[in-house]
Amino acid sequence: MCKIGALMLALFVQGGSELATAQALANGSNVAHALVGPADFERALTINDRYGALTVNVPEVPWWLAGADAFAYRRTTHGEHQFMLVDAATGLKRPAFDQARLAVALNKASYKSYQAGDLPFERFELTEDGRRLDFLIEQVRWSCDLASYACTSATLASDDSEVQQLSHGYTPPAENNPDKRSVSPDGKWIAYIKNYNVFLRSKDGSQDVPLSWDGSEANYYLLFTLSWSPDSRHVAAYRMRPGYDREIHLINSSTTQQLQPEYHTIVYSKPGDVLPLAQPVLFDIAGRRQIVIDNALFPNPFELSPLQWWEDGRSFTFEYNQRGHQLYRLVEVDAATGRARSLIDEISKTFVDYLPLMTQQEVTGKTFRYDVDDGKEIIWASERDGYEHLYLFDGRTGALKNQITRGEWVVRGIDYVDPVKRQIWFEASGMNPEEDPYFVQAYRIGFDGKGLIALTPEPANHHVEFSPDGRYYVDLWSRIDLPPRMVLYRASDNAKLMEVETADIDELVAAGWRPPLSFRAKGRDGKTDIWGVIHLPANFDPKKRYPVVEDIYAGPTGSFVPKSFSTWIEPLTQLGFIVAQIDGMGTNNRSRAFHDVIWKNLKDAGLPDRILWHKAAAAKFPWYDVSNVGIFGTSAGGQNAMGALLFHPDFYKAAVANSGCYDNRMDKLWWNEQWMGWPVGNEYQQSSAVDNAYRLQGKLMLVVGEMDQNVDPSSTFQLADRLIKAGKDFEMVYVPGADHGAPGTYTQRKLLDFFVRNILGQTPPDWNATRTEQQGKSL
Repeated sequence: MCKIGALMLALFVQGGSELATAQALANGSNVAHALVGPADFERALTINDRYGALTVNVPEVPWWLAGADAFAYRRTTHGEHQFMLVDAATGLKRPAFDQARLAVALNKASYKSYQAGDLPFERFELTEDGRRLDFLIEQVRWSCDLASYACTSATLASDDSEVQQLSHGYTPPAENNPDKRSVSPDGKWIAYIKNYNVFLRSKDGSQDVPLSWDGSEANYYLLFTLSWSPDSRHVAAYRMRPGYDREIHLINSSTTQQLQPEYHTIVYSKPGDVLPLAQPVLFDIAGRRQIVIDNALFPNPFELSPLQWWEDGRSFTFEYNQRGHQLYRLVEVDAATGRARSLIDEISKTFVDYLPLMTQQEVTGKTFRYDVDDGKEIIWASERDGYEHLYLFDGRTGALKNQITRGEWVVRGIDYVDPVKRQIWFEASGMNPEEDPYFVQAYRIGFDGKGLIALTPEPANHHVEFSPDGRYYVDLWSRIDLPPRMVLYRASDNAKLMEVETADIDELVAAGWRPPLSFRAKGRDGKTDIWGVIHLPANFDPKKRYPVVEDIYAGPTGSFVPKSFSTWIEPLTQLGFIVAQIDGMGTNNRSRAFHDVIWKNLKDAGLPDRILWHKAAAAKFPWYDVSNVGIFGTSAGGQNAMGALLFHPDFYKAAVANSGCYDNRMDKLWWNEQWMGWPVGNEYQQSSAVDNAYRLQGKLMLVVGEMDQNVDPSSTFQLADRLIKAGKDFEMVYVPGADHGAPGTYTQRKLLDFFVRNILGQTPPDWNATRTEQQGKSL
């Protein structure tokens, strides 16, 4: 104590900046930090813009153009975007169009000021044999002639949204709209809706009769669900009984259009609400009659897929996702009798991850279906053996023929299916020992599960795009420490045809950019590897020790630690922090047991695994200090950050929780019932940050945007109310007019301020002072 006291006295004589360091030492920390000033904050808030402008020819995900052996992609050089077009047959690569001329044409037609290197769209289509360019800007569809560069636009109809409204909050018009009708494949009949019922009119208009009589405002037929059998002998549709249209009300207090606030109302179903009930209905055209379908196999749907007929018209199918997400069923309905039967059942004691199987997406589900030879066989994705794999079923009997893929690894996406060669091109992760189990690699396998071939040998994260005819594929791959490369292959023999693009990051590296450091440690079970990355601080010196802040998102929809190259870095690193990102148990893209940890237990957030990971990093790296760990997150990450202080205050000491769903009963129905279950039980209360607010220890800042249409802002206000009633201290940032996440420089700066104050123990700059005053105070 005497030595510390002497050090404090000496540093006090030398100046105020050293005094802050001495105070940190006196508080028991063995970490010494230089004062951060306005220039450091300025660098933190602008570093990503600067780094983003220091790369050359960085390609984005390509896409194949319809009706041509050609693909397009966008690449970035010094912050400007250029669209490229590649002919796969000839290997010719060229600019897709004249961006300067297009920008001039768009500005003239739209009265905007777009720049050639920053056109406001990411994809386009070429039509009329490549003579026209079509693309979307917000809700406007543009079409530009590539000879004259004259552009025309058409606003997408905002009321043409029936397909999006099947589940919630939609009441159809009672009378027929002549522009909305369904024509039979043979062209002889027109089906339409009138007085909420299905009507049938002959092409010549001589016959106009109702097919149904039971439609009403409370039980109506949906035109967009009408589905004709290929032989035009039957038509099927969904009849919908409305549910409870819960509304939430938002106030935009500070609009730019008017002085007075705007009031907004949106339909927003929450866990436990009564859902709309959709039921399939079948009609015989010749007999002008309804064929009754017994709904015993699908009595309580959360969701029903579109009706899909077999080509021979024998039956139609749909997929039934039972509310509670523990049963997912493929149902077939016989056209002649209306008899329904289950072809495939997917059953789980926890949940069926029902969203479609996708690759390289934030939201990743586990369902996939491919019908072979008009349903004689069905390729089906399932986690029934504990990992996401593909199975081959007999489509006529529903019997399992064989498992196609197997092993302690997961299928991540389907690229192409060749029913003639009976081969599947797919993407998977976790197959290669000692490789990051989240790296996506491409493979080919036979329907019989034989002949597995790896197509992407590089240890990296791959994204493959197949041409529509399956003749070619493009592989875009990178790692966090390796810039992207794009290569064109021929699918028949996997021959490399062309090195399409290789990014250049020399300027970026010369400017001081460094990639995150990958790190893994054992989880709570002592055997499962938990993977994460460490973002090192600016001017990193391994002889020093640095405080740690975790950037968390533990939403069960996916895995979120970066695996592909990006110039983006965590702004906090510019202020002397280490920032960590970790995929703990409960996140997706590993085994089913790994995922099931969060079942009815969202408060877990993988935090026990994360804490062990941090401690393992501290044991390995002397510079990794976990004596005063901070954490921040947005949306589900906001709930996770809040939970860190409530349930693990012995480790996490300060948190910024942004736009969190702090009580899952207050958040959107589809997301929360998926993971927390239905009916709503006491598990919701156990995971509620609101009901556990009295537990708060440590420093907390809540952030909320008043126009958040993703997570009800009332969730944040209810948490604040409960904290106040519990006598807890916290900070709150309310951002007028802001949507989900309250994005912007102000919110980001408040986060930086918070951790400088509560982790470094320093006073942030006085942002209300003039620049001259700030500079004087930082001297």
